[in-house]
Amino acid sequence: MVSLVTPTKAARKIAHNVRERRLQLELTQAGLAKRSGVPLPTLRKFEQQGTISLESFLKLYSVVGDLSDVIAATTAEKNEFTSINEVLEESNRVPRQRGKRQ
Repeated sequence: MVSLVTPTKAARKIAHNVRERRLQLELTQAGLAKRSGVPLPTLRKFEQQGTISLESFLKLYSVVGDLSDVIAATTAEKNEFTSINEVLEESNRVPRQRGKRQ
C-alpha cells in the first residue's frame, strides 16, 4: 500500500483536527489539559508540532472525541470473499499470532 501522506504530515493533521475539536467544544488549552490529565506543555507541543505519546493522545481524544473511533480506525480489515471456496478456507484457517517478514 502506497501513501503520499508522511508520518509527520499525518501527525500535524491529527493535531490540527484535535485542536479544531477543542475549539468546537469551546475549551482552552488549559481546560483540555486539566480535563484530560495531559500536562499543558505537552498539549501545546502537540498542537504546534504534532508530537505526543500514544497514551497522552488517547487521553486528549477521550475528552474531545470518542475513543471507539480511534479503535475502529485501527482495526484490521477483513477480506472480501469472491467464492465459496475462499469462505471455507478462511473458516478453517487459524488466526496468525506472529508475522513472518522482518
